[in-house]
Amino acid sequence: MTLTETGVGIRTVHDVAGLAAVTDYFSDVWQTPRTAPPYPAEVLHSLVHAGGAVHAAYDGTRLAGAAVAVFGPDHDTYSLVAAADQGLGYAVKRAQRAWALERGATTMRWTFDPLVGRNARFNLAKLGATGTEYLVDFYGPMADGVNDGDESDRLTVTWDLTADPVPSGAPLVPGDAPVSHHGPDGEVLARRDPGDRAVWCRVPEDVVQLRAADPALALRWRYAVREVFTAAFAEGFRAVGMSRDGWYTLARTTEGTTV
Repeated sequence: MTLTETGVGIRTVHDVAGLAAVTDYFSDVWQTPRTAPPYPAEVLHSLVHAGGAVHAAYDGTRLAGAAVAVFGPDHDTYSLVAAADQGLGYAVKRAQRAWALERGATTMRWTFDPLVGRNARFNLAKLGATGTEYLVDFYGPMADGVNDGDESDRLTVTWDLTADPVPSGAPLVPGDAPVSHHGPDGEVLARRDPGDRAVWCRVPEDVVQLRAADPALALRWRYAVREVFTAAFAEGFRAVGMSRDGWYTLARTTEGTTV
């Protein structure tokens, strides 16, 4: 087991009991009955047996985070799922990165809900990954306690494992950039750079809470953000930043470099 600077231990999990605990942890995070987990223990066991990895973070003896990764083509790894208690996500992703690099991987991909601003900040600003693909209703209907009642759009992010993560500053959204869309709340949803080099798009403050309180309004946000993203991605824009107040920066990129 590897200890982080904060004293949290991280290790790869192979044993039946450890994998069962990870399965229960994921059930708690996604608010499903433990009898119907999003990732059953036998599935995790099979992925490990096939050469993948389950990393788990322990605060003392308490399981406080976990992540699952498998290999893809062309020195690529795919992170199937990751969740961690507050403040531990970075350590878990760093452990996945080290594991993948040791096996010759150069990039890692995963998906997340683009309406969840805090996850966008972590992936784009903290890790320095890039949103490279917008997927409409990727999983179809989902019945867990977090996603139920919504459509499962996802943003694929690609993380360059060969470069040390460099946290980016909060991107500035020019207040004088022309407005292209208004949101379900009547406020500005998206702006576009007059020089056609950037698009900025806002997401709700807490879509998980909104989804629970007003599913219809949350779904209108889904459609509104989808419209902005699909149009921008079709033009070659990619997601490169997220501000603390919920604004994405989409920029044109060439071979992973912002132009």
